[in-house]
Amino acid sequence: MAKQKTTAKVKSTSEKMSADGIISLYMDYVLENEKEPKTIYKFSKDNGITEDEFYQHFGSFEGLKKDIWKRFFANSVGLLQRSPEFESFTTREKLLTFFYTFFENLTANRSYVLFILSREPEVTKNLEQLKGLRRQVIGFSKDLIRENNEEKSAKFLKQSETVFSEATWIQFLFLLKFWMDDNSARFESTDVAIEKSVNTVFDLFDNTPLERVVDFGKFLWKEKMG
Repeated sequence: MAKQKTTAKVKSTSEKMSADGIISLYMDYVLENEKEPKTIYKFSKDNGITEDEFYQHFGSFEGLKKDIWKRFFANSVGLLQRSPEFESFTTREKLLTFFYTFFENLTANRSYVLFILSREPEVTKNLEQLKGLRRQVIGFSKDLIRENNEEKSAKFLKQSETVFSEATWIQFLFLLKFWMDDNSARFESTDVAIEKSVNTVFDLFDNTPLERVVDFGKFLWKEKMG
């Protein structure tokens, strides 16, 4: 009996792979194969999608990796904005809540984050991957400090948006490295580091006593030597 010819099923527009779907395939690939795919052609073929479907959303694997970080940010901020209490928080509380939420998102994807960042021992290479996230974090922190400045009547009490936002980004990079090295249960040490570092930054900007700065230094020393 002659075999019947089979034809490949043509996907309709509604069946096209979404950006989230491609990201999920990519993250699964690097974790299961412990390496990044070499070509978009091979990656697409192995996952049953066309190159065109990939290029509809991303221009390269580098672009895809940058987008993953931007989605971590968007998901975190989206959760905050859906909370009815968030708008009533102080600037300090908003930044604390953002960091807590963001690192919870990272923890949910810890295997991928550790793998993809450890691939590049050079800090500059990882900073390239985080470019889009940097713009988002700086924009978010500028909005926070602008809001905080509006509540201050005296000009000399107002804080520089540029200085504060850059300090927030540097703080984020510190916390990211701390979280990557954190071996505590449920990453409780990272939560403590977030609280102490945010309080320290605000205290420095508000010219308050240096007790929290000293306390933060003691905490870091204990974590390093413990």
